[in-house]
Amino acid sequence: MKITSIEPFILHVPVNVPSISDSTHTITHWGVVGVKIGTDNGLFGYGYTGTHAHLETDRLVTACIDKSYGPLLMGEDAQDGDRLWQKLARYPAIQWVGRAGVTHIALSAIDIALWDLRAKAANLPLWKLLGGATSEKLEAYNTDIGWLSVPKDKLIDGCKRAIEVDGFQRLKIKVGHANPMVDIERFEAVRKAVGPNVTIAIDANGKWDLPTAQRFCARAEPLDVFWLEEPMWYDDIASHATLAQSTSIPIALGEQVYTAETFNSFMDAKAVQYVQPDVTRVAGITEYIQVAHSAHARRLPVVAHVGDMGQVHVHLSYWHPGTTMLEYIPWIKDCFVEPIKVEGGHYVRPELPGAGTTLTESAIASFSQRC
Repeated sequence: MKITSIEPFILHVPVNVPSISDSTHTITHWGVVGVKIGTDNGLFGYGYTGTHAHLETDRLVTACIDKSYGPLLMGEDAQDGDRLWQKLARYPAIQWVGRAGVTHIALSAIDIALWDLRAKAANLPLWKLLGGATSEKLEAYNTDIGWLSVPKDKLIDGCKRAIEVDGFQRLKIKVGHANPMVDIERFEAVRKAVGPNVTIAIDANGKWDLPTAQRFCARAEPLDVFWLEEPMWYDDIASHATLAQSTSIPIALGEQVYTAETFNSFMDAKAVQYVQPDVTRVAGITEYIQVAHSAHARRLPVVAHVGDMGQVHVHLSYWHPGTTMLEYIPWIKDCFVEPIKVEGGHYVRPELPGAGTTLTESAIASFSQRC
């Protein structure tokens, strides 16, 4: 499969309410920023990273794909996945200016597109190409009901609806107020509304310092918190290790971690219990697999962050033996030929060839931005 074309794209897709906020971010659109790679056998592979739909930085990503990586890919065999990943990830001039950030997420989009191509060439869904599903069911947990910007009464209503109407048995709500007792009050209200049998995780999006996180955990421990996600600054391994040793609440993190080596450092320090790699943050599916295998070797559960909004991660989650659940945020699902689908609180396993990343013509027409 000789690579004959490389076409970057930018889509800005509106979220399903006017705006959402967590403790750190406020957005109105989700960026789907990536590349369509064509080959001489007529197949096209799609890959993308997830952004906050900030056009200026989105254009940095597409420029990196087009001008830096593109010339290294043209004429190459798309089947040579590991070799091409090494060629791009370790290309000296690109590695010099960034082993994370823009260059890394640009590589993630390319790597996903190449995996999509290889699965399409094999006429298999990605999970089957990787070796087959290791579970018959994949449970979904709903984050889209739990934003920090949602008032408490609507938060309670949304959580009850997710359980009673949509069939979810797992939820995640955002925390990170300046006064963490506000978060305790919101959590207590949700727990009372949905009862003791529903799993509730919480996510601080890197907001707190160590003393604040410790005070929060001391108050939250009796409330049956499934995990506390990103309680502190994303790169602070030492503080996460200290927190993990001082609380019975498991620590989850990974959506802002770029490399397999950094994941290993968190795991070696016993700073994380739920490992959350994201194919759009690490350098694609290839590096995701490295992280997932490393976590599984330590007998730590792997729960992908849904920055790709589930399209690729549903394949990886059905395939990987360390994964039993996957986050659900449905903002961009209708942009794809085979959108993610949850029924009765479980993901429907995708069946079309590829990685689930093929965009619809209507999505391209409706949401495209100039690269």
